[in-house]
Amino acid sequence: MREAVIKIGGFAFPRPHEAGLGLLEGLASVVKRLVREGFRLAVVVGGGLLARDMIALARSVGASEPLCDELGMMASRCNAYLFSLVLDPASRPDIPSDFPSLAEALASRQLVVVGGLHPGQSTDTVAVLAAELLGAGMVVKATDVDGIYTSDPKKDPGAVRLPRLTYDDALELLSRMPARAGAYELLDLQAIRLARRSSIRIRVVDGREPENVYKAVRGEELGSLVGP
Repeated sequence: MREAVIKIGGFAFPRPHEAGLGLLEGLASVVKRLVREGFRLAVVVGGGLLARDMIALARSVGASEPLCDELGMMASRCNAYLFSLVLDPASRPDIPSDFPSLAEALASRQLVVVGGLHPGQSTDTVAVLAAELLGAGMVVKATDVDGIYTSDPKKDPGAVRLPRLTYDDALELLSRMPARAGAYELLDLQAIRLARRSSIRIRVVDGREPENVYKAVRGEELGSLVGP
């Protein structure tokens, strides 16, 4: 059985009054197709707008960054619960809440959906840890851009997409980006370091088209790849 980890960025989880579940349903369809094809999967879900909104409100009343981290973690777990329901509306989602329960779930189930595990730890890091536990060689990260850029392509029209980066390239690029709760835009430094120690590749693709996720898990080259 083949192993893979999919990280779904928070972009896929809109505010309820802004959009429906069409994108989540498309991503869920891809996940179910991969399971039918024999993949063992961990799907790691980010906090997205829910996390950002909660963190902004907490900061407005003077909450500390550690407490904001905890809010972000809880938001990602809510999103993981929701994605589990999209996969199977009749299910009773069982979302791992710490490393031991994640390890146990990955050892006994073909498909595991998980959010954050610890305050201050990004869901990108959770995805790499899940890959280590599964023995998966790649994490496919679905986000709302088509790869990793030299700067934020939404703000900088001169940003250039980087099809391939070494771990050191990625660390140097990401070290210039903010590391506050709710600010994990691309990948975070700890996730890259963990990936480097186990030679786990990370492919960043445009998840707004769910078929890109399917293609990346199946080994097609698209988006940006971080590796040795």
